[in-house]
This record gives sequence, structure tokens and C-alpha cells, in this order.
Amino acid sequence: MSTVYDFEVTDRKGGKVSLKDYEGKVLLIVNTATGCGFTPHYEPLEAMYKDLKDKGFEILDFPCNQFNNQAPGDDEEIHEFCTLKFGTDFPQFKKLEVNGDNADPLFAYLATEKPFEGFNGVKGVAMNAVKKSIDKTYGDKAYIKWNFTKFLIDREGNVVKRFEPTYDMGKLRKEVEEMLG
Repeated sequence: MSTVYDFEVTDRKGGKVSLKDYEGKVLLIVNTATGCGFTPHYEPLEAMYKDLKDKGFEILDFPCNQFNNQAPGDDEEIHEFCTLKFGTDFPQFKKLEVNGDNADPLFAYLATEKPFEGFNGVKGVAMNAVKKSIDKTYGDKAYIKWNFTKFLIDREGNVVKRFEPTYDMGKLRKEVEEMLG
């Protein structure tokens, strides 16, 4: 059986990083965008990171421009925006694709391990309706459907949960804290 530790990703400077470097930590892997309605998620993500990183928690940020071109700019411009506007300090990697022929293998794996089950919450009702009308792959559960989809990884590298961007950030934090023990 594979784990996230079997994958290698590219940092924003172009260097290769083995996810095995994060072995033994609880991870939250997120595809992000700087011009999205969910971009304010950076604020609670950074607060969670600051509060929990010393307990073995890491957030891995992967910018993606596949959803309405909401992550314009190069890797350094995106990084500068995030650090200046939200004070982000967690690792940010090279912009990538999460769906399609050029999907990064890590995100193809994550989406297969924890398939899409629909958006939740009040915003989710509207997003489900809109996405169904414009997204040919809406019914294909092995796709990432929007920016700020988050995957929770346990200390053994297993994908334990998928959180759509409409999932309550306070509840997400509680689940991370429970996993940290």
C-alpha cells in the first residue's frame, strides 16, 4: 500500500523534496489560490500552523491555477502575496495542476484515496449547483473540484480525510488537534 511518503514534490525554487522528510508528522496538504473567495482560509491555516507546528503538525501549500485562473503569477509572486497579506510561514511548493493529464501524481493519489463526496455547508449548496452545471467531471469523484481542498494525513502517511473548501475551518482545526493527541 502506498503512502504520501512515496511521493516527491517540487519546492517553489525548483528543488525536489521527498515527502518522507515529513514522516511522523500530521500533515494538511492543500491546493491554494491567491484570488479565490476561499483565499481568506490562509488566515486560519496560518493560525493553526503557528499553534500546532511544535506538536508535529505541518501544512503543505500547493498553489494551483486550474480553477478560473485564480492563482496568477509565478511562484515567488504567490509566495510574496501570502507572506505579506497573511503572514504565512508554512512550506509553499511550486504551482502545479491537480486535475487532468498534467495532474501532479501526489494530487491524483490524494483524490483517489479520498474521493469527492460533494460540497458541504451553506456555501456548499450553491457550489454543488454551479459546479454541476459547468463541470463535465463533476460526477467523477477522483477529481479535485476547487481551490482550498484539504487532505489530512496521519503520522504514518495515510490519507485519513478530505475537506472541501466549504468545510468549517473551526471543525477542521478540532480534527487536526484530535489527531495530534
